[in-house]
Amino acid sequence: MMPPGYQPIFALHRGEHLESLHYGAVAVVDVHGALRAWLGDPQQAAFLRSAAKPFQALPFVVAGGVAHYQLTPQELALLCASHSGTPAHVAVFEGLLQKFGLQAQQLLCGTHPPYHAASAEELRARGEAPNVAHHNCSGKHCGMLAYAKLRGWRLDDYIDPQHPLQQEIVALFAELAGMRVEQLAIGVDGCSAPNWAAPLAHTAWAYARLADPAGLPEAQAQAAGQIADAMRAHPDMVAGPRRFDTACMQHLPGLISKLGAEGFQAFGLPAGFLGPQSPALGIAIKIADGDARQWASHAVALEVLRQLGALDAGRMAALADYGPLRPVTNWSGQVVGQAAPCFTLELA
Repeated sequence: MMPPGYQPIFALHRGEHLESLHYGAVAVVDVHGALRAWLGDPQQAAFLRSAAKPFQALPFVVAGGVAHYQLTPQELALLCASHSGTPAHVAVFEGLLQKFGLQAQQLLCGTHPPYHAASAEELRARGEAPNVAHHNCSGKHCGMLAYAKLRGWRLDDYIDPQHPLQQEIVALFAELAGMRVEQLAIGVDGCSAPNWAAPLAHTAWAYARLADPAGLPEAQAQAAGQIADAMRAHPDMVAGPRRFDTACMQHLPGLISKLGAEGFQAFGLPAGFLGPQSPALGIAIKIADGDARQWASHAVALEVLRQLGALDAGRMAALADYGPLRPVTNWSGQVVGQAAPCFTLELA
């Protein structure tokens, strides 16, 4: 049964026969808030998960945190990251702890092994357990604590949804998304910090304004510009080796790319990205079933960019490991089918 608000978006065929089907929804919104393209219901609400991270760092930057702590763009990018836990990521994280005057045990995100397989294996070979530095959200939590410290707020419960830090984050996102705070559904993320669900069209609008913040109040515009520039300049910090967001930003200069768990993906395209007269655009994509294998979300995201005219043949080839077409193989390496997007965007 098709979930309400969603449409068929990605199909797997074994031979000539349909074997499985993902449903999803897409919203493409320009910097003025106008809906430009969509699939399914653009008002479908979805949790941003890690796609919220640039906005979770925004109040810290608006308040002058970058200058106060003398952060580099590389360090700012890690505050917005779902990083892979490589030695390079850990080194930047440890530098942040030192600059902020924090201890690792103050972070309440928990631990997990590095996403980067070689880094995880190196830890195992040395007999070391993963620590908070390897958690993909450690940069975000470090930034939250630094902002609470800057404002003189309590640190021990910084992840409480009622903490002034979290209240400020949600309020600023709602402003950028053209919403009221009470319209957002608040939940708890995998890293224990608050997260929120918003209609895809409103999340897309927030990403368009992140990509081109000129119309925002001056302090917000400067801060959003700093965050966007840091992510573009250091895509390796935002994710890591062989990660979709990093690859997209490396091969599509100017693009902002940020995934979220459970089949969420967001993009911010600056003005002129699709041509001389094209406005800044935000894109929000949700795969209804959560896309556990991350097959559908990456391929669908590339297909959305292709249909909008953002991918030429060279860029398609550079990103081909992620889609939009994926061969289905068996354990002998034989190609036995194909998985591919199965939608056409509606255009305004």
